Amino acid sequence: MKATVESRSALNFWSIYQHGFARVAACTGHTVIADPLANAEAVLRQAQACARDGVAVAVFPELGLTGYSIEDLLLQDPVLDEVEQALRNVVAGSADLLPVLVVGAPLRHRHRIYNCAVIVHRGRILGVAPKSYPPNYREFYERRQIASGENERGGTIRVGGVEVPFGVDLLFEADDVPGLVLHAEICEDMWVPVPPSAEAALAGATVLANLSGSPITVGRAEDRRLLCRSASSRCLAAYVYSAAGLGESTTDLSWDGQTMIYENGLLLAETDRFALGDQYAVADVDLDLLRQERHRMGTFDDNRRAHAGRTDDFRRVPFRLDAPTADLGLKRRVERFPFVPADADRLALDCYEAYNIQVAGLQQRLSAIGGPKVVIGVSGGLDSTHALIVAARAMDRAGRPRSDILAFTLPGFATSDHTKDNAHKLMNSLGVTAAELDITPTARLMLKEMGHPFAAGEPVYDVTFENVQAGLRTDYLFRLANQRGGIVLGTGDLSELALGWSTYGVGDQMSHYNVNSGVPKTLIQHLIRWVIGSEQFDEETGRTLAAILDTEISPELVPGEEMQSTESKIGPYALHDFTLFHVLRYGFRPSKIAFLAWHAWHEADAGAWPPGFPEAKRVAYDLAEIRRWLEVFCRRFFAFAQFKRSAMPNGPKVSAGGSLSPRGDWRAPSDGNAAAWLRDLGRIDV
Repeated sequence: MKATVESRSALNFWSIYQHGFARVAACTGHTVIADPLANAEAVLRQAQACARDGVAVAVFPELGLTGYSIEDLLLQDPVLDEVEQALRNVVAGSADLLPVLVVGAPLRHRHRIYNCAVIVHRGRILGVAPKSYPPNYREFYERRQIASGENERGGTIRVGGVEVPFGVDLLFEADDVPGLVLHAEICEDMWVPVPPSAEAALAGATVLANLSGSPITVGRAEDRRLLCRSASSRCLAAYVYSAAGLGESTTDLSWDGQTMIYENGLLLAETDRFALGDQYAVADVDLDLLRQERHRMGTFDDNRRAHAGRTDDFRRVPFRLDAPTADLGLKRRVERFPFVPADADRLALDCYEAYNIQVAGLQQRLSAIGGPKVVIGVSGGLDSTHALIVAARAMDRAGRPRSDILAFTLPGFATSDHTKDNAHKLMNSLGVTAAELDITPTARLMLKEMGHPFAAGEPVYDVTFENVQAGLRTDYLFRLANQRGGIVLGTGDLSELALGWSTYGVGDQMSHYNVNSGVPKTLIQHLIRWVIGSEQFDEETGRTLAAILDTEISPELVPGEEMQSTESKIGPYALHDFTLFHVLRYGFRPSKIAFLAWHAWHEADAGAWPPGFPEAKRVAYDLAEIRRWLEVFCRRFFAFAQFKRSAMPNGPKVSAGGSLSPRGDWRAPSDGNAAAWLRDLGRIDV
């Protein structure tokens, strides 16, 4: 056991290969028609560049050693002889190179020519995968020269004097990079209803390579993108696509050299099309993410079992990558705010959907229980503001007056005039039934009867002092709902649920229905900006909402000259939401989350920020800060807060990142602990 702990504790924090990534490349360049030796030199030139870049897998175009468009020259012995010599050159040249090379070549086998992907690594051919579906329609006439490899399984082929595995049933698996399992298919194979890569993914492949000839016509590039994205999404895999470019014959066609890398439906990298020279798209594929997605999506393996008659017969060809341990950087975009895309169009769509999910959820709940009024506490902060504008739109959609919303501001010992004024302005501009109920007399009485030091004049502002106020606010709201025929609308958000930053029971943890329970703190400000920008309400309401956006996040429970800051106590919500997404969506280790967070947050001027994000709040975090707040998150999320989530009210799931409902995405014991996460976090040497 001790040896296991010691080996687990060793961590080269800055290496991508230590954190479950594998760098892949889709390469293209200038092909020389029917000159295999020249094309082999071009392959090795790009392979050397990939090796310097730390690439594990480099994929080249279909028939790259001869050119795709050579027609009947493909049947000429001088060309085929030189293909064998060109392959020997590639194999020899690969001896000291890192990447697995996936090279396109025509090969003689039995009585036919096969269009093949030859997988080469460190001086040997690991195997050969033939094209399953040579096309014979429109501009394609491949079956004139090429045999189908569809039924080639379990066999071998002799290449360069050596027998190597041959077939569409080959998976190439790295012994020393967990999760790196490669499969190759060729061009048209991607366009059929059941591609070979689909079976390969069910059999265990995580990186799907496509060597493509694919001449370009108007609109075809988008079709390729659609197919690559779809394949990566359905197969929970990376899809690496490389098409032929300049140098191919233009007798009747043209070529664009499109390359793309998709991962689980997300475009990681692509190159310019119609380029003049060598180029490659390169990206770091997250093998942990793909593995976790497959673990979670049980139907993926159900599908494997349905096709076990074919997928169980796939052969695995092992190899050792000997990946570099140096700091190679990270070649993939890491969103600072995983719940908030930096792309303006994507963010607008996300906000539209999130807001309407909340509105529709509340409208249906009210309809289902007889159309009660809505009782809500409005503090002038972000969460209650957003819940109120959701409720207002739900009433509009239901054809009910906004006066059926009974909104109360409940000032306590530390409520500021600024937030209270904003609460009143918002309630008035929306036309809800507004009232103020000062909780301080009741809070003083309760503290006095409890014998709390504050009642004797001592400035003791402990958790009891805070929770007396939080509890009274909720208690009043529930009793008001009883009195006036309403339900209490919760306002607490997903981030607060994650950290347990709420008062349990008779407190802000409880309500009859909570529209914000699926919305992270970092998204709420953008939802409010979207509501303003899309003119969901009048100008006066928009101005008040803008003023609320500029207010410090605070529970306003402790008196003092300075406003009580939530983030100064429990940490920045930006980092907590970053961690929450990767814990909830993918189950990542804290050490990996820290690695991703550093790449996302270590430099304020690097990378994109969400549209409208204030310049003054564009901060950076170093590794020590990231680690510090990761520890806070782990302790609160895993060892403390679950009992509050286990009893949380109903509310709609909003983000694909997940929810924390015990009836939905997250089921966990209320008496858990954070030991395993803290031990992993301890592996980081800052």
